[in-house]
Amino acid sequence: MNVRDIPVRTLADEPTTLAALAGDKAVLIVNVASKCGLTPQYTDLVKLHQEYGPRGLSVIGMPCNQFMGQEPGSAEEIQEFCSTTYGVDFPLLAKADVNGPDRHALYERLVEAPDADGDTGDVQWNFEKFLVDRDGAVVGRFRPRTVPTDPTILAAIEKVL
Repeated sequence: MNVRDIPVRTLADEPTTLAALAGDKAVLIVNVASKCGLTPQYTDLVKLHQEYGPRGLSVIGMPCNQFMGQEPGSAEEIQEFCSTTYGVDFPLLAKADVNGPDRHALYERLVEAPDADGDTGDVQWNFEKFLVDRDGAVVGRFRPRTVPTDPTILAAIEKVL
């Protein structure tokens, strides 16, 4: 199954897919959290979504509470925090596990992709980023401390647009 066709749920608990959310755009998928030292990356994610959206990129966030309980809120609390604190205007998915036995099916596929060092496997922390091209291939994996506006991410985005 194409990554873009894996069933996901929106933060409002509606069934969908990445293809339905993003249309024919490439997608930057990020596991997000509201109470993490990396949470300010939301600012750059919003910037990417706004600047590259018209050219064919959609940012999609998947809240995850697996890393020191840094996303404890309900769907409503997550939505309010993201919109009022960071002006998030990109789609957010329902909270899910990205590692372990209950790992979401989407992340089962995403973690097969290697990072710049060739490493695959578990997500290291909140704000790990995966770039999926328009055909559903995972073409980039960027570890949590790599900010969304890092030149390596921007170059990868430019390549898929």
